Amino acid sequence: MSDTHHSVPAGAAPGQRQGTQNAQTERGSGFSLTEDWLAAGVGLLVIVIAWALFASGSSIKWLAVAPAKWSSLAQAGQDIGKHLPNYVALFVTFAVLFGASVALLRQRVGAFLAAFLVVFVASALILTLGAWVNASKYNLEPPLVALALGLIVSNVFTLPEWLAAGLRVEFYIKVGIVLLGATLPFTLLVWAGPVAVAQASIVSLVTFFVIFLVARAFGLDRRFAAVLGVGGAVCGVSAAIAIAGAVRAKREQASVAITLVVLWAIVMIFVLPFASRSLGLPTAIAGAWIGTSEFADAAGIAAAQAYGDFAHQAGGAIAGAPEASLQAFTLMKVVGRDIWIGIWAFVLAIVATTRWEAQDSGVSARANAGEIWARFPKFVIGFVIASALVTWIASHYSLADYRKVVTPEFVAPITVLRTWAFTFCFLSIGLTTRFRSLAATGLKPFLAFTAGVVVNIAIGYVLSVHVFASYWNSLG
Repeated sequence: MSDTHHSVPAGAAPGQRQGTQNAQTERGSGFSLTEDWLAAGVGLLVIVIAWALFASGSSIKWLAVAPAKWSSLAQAGQDIGKHLPNYVALFVTFAVLFGASVALLRQRVGAFLAAFLVVFVASALILTLGAWVNASKYNLEPPLVALALGLIVSNVFTLPEWLAAGLRVEFYIKVGIVLLGATLPFTLLVWAGPVAVAQASIVSLVTFFVIFLVARAFGLDRRFAAVLGVGGAVCGVSAAIAIAGAVRAKREQASVAITLVVLWAIVMIFVLPFASRSLGLPTAIAGAWIGTSEFADAAGIAAAQAYGDFAHQAGGAIAGAPEASLQAFTLMKVVGRDIWIGIWAFVLAIVATTRWEAQDSGVSARANAGEIWARFPKFVIGFVIASALVTWIASHYSLADYRKVVTPEFVAPITVLRTWAFTFCFLSIGLTTRFRSLAATGLKPFLAFTAGVVVNIAIGYVLSVHVFASYWNSLG
């Protein structure tokens, strides 16, 4: 198959264009280091080092620093000063790993490091703002703040050209997704139980196809429809970012999806507990409904906790233990639905590689195995390997021991590093996106996503309150 058949389609997204060029490089030389391989390598190297330290009785917690909760600027400043060596070490670690990747890609390391320093400091300030005790009250979620700040700066001011070297949206996405794999071992499916997995699967499949088909009916791009669909069906921001990378969607499409996810997640914090209270739902059933219908882990935890607190204050008027709402939410959302990120990323990466990209570029859909391999996003393989590795580790522990030992010493630090990578990504998306490109998407993405919201809530209610009610009630 000649290379003339693999030309990049006009108007292709930067990530899509780069992916096609990477594929051409691999076909031409048998194997070549690409951004995909390097992102997978960086993520897996971090996970292996974290595991080696954990196995020897140590941890990377010292390196995986994050701002502590604060209520005054003095308190925030004191925390930063106390952990300044940690932040410096974290920057140096990222600089070495990312800088080495840039060098292997034969690009200017000095230019990248100067720009990355700005990205790192800005991300640290954003995460510090997100650690404010009143941040959730004012909806100052770090992903949304990073996007908004980036958009404002890039659209109000003229950015210096040298800063572009550090705004590596796709690379940050890919590293973050590989690290995400370490937080989602397949063992979670067994621990969640068949009912939670079944309910999560029904919701994930139905909601995805509703959003996807409505978006396609509105004439939206397949990649955009897929990002919106998985963002609503699974885990919100992380899912949207993962799928955007897997299918090589445009960065402004990822921006719109993230904004819609955060918007509806905030709305559901208030709507779901209020509806559950009005219906007098038992705590566990309410938690399952919230876990089925929320769009972000943090927002869902807040909603489930709020209902548990209400049940506690109600003094027995609401059936079930107060903590059952949070337990049911965790099984449904943090375990049952979140594991679908990997499934959707893998499946949609194959679909995008074998069908969508082929149709866009004029390549026959019946490409051979080598063609599919060359086009397949390799960082998704890194995600699967990371998940398989942590699955093997988790298999040596019970769920209780996993939460008490493995999570705080091994998984939690990796989660912190993932949060940093995603923050770099969100900020870079904002700094490389213009409002006019967002406005060009119009009202259609909102309507498509909202259709999924309606279906999500309805299915979640039926499954939690009627179909699987006995299972959820047994938790409380």
